[in-house]
Amino acid sequence: MATLQIVLQILLGITSLLLTFLILLHKGRGGGLSDMFGGGMSSNLGSSGVAERNLNRFTVILGLTWGLVIVGLGLIMRFSS
Repeated sequence: MATLQIVLQILLGITSLLLTFLILLHKGRGGGLSDMFGGGMSSNLGSSGVAERNLNRFTVILGLTWGLVIVGLGLIMRFSS
């Protein structure tokens, strides 16, 4: 069980960093905090529809993986004595 817990903790760290990076890559929709930090300047360089959809898919899949890892770690900590 200790090996599985260590593997899940490493996976949690990696997915947390990747999820933060992917969320920051998203284009701001206007208003809110994204405009405060310069997100209001629109640029058409990376505004491909396919790229945005793929970025959304990767972010959702990574977010679900992150959540499952947290649930797994919680279950291991709950039932290990």
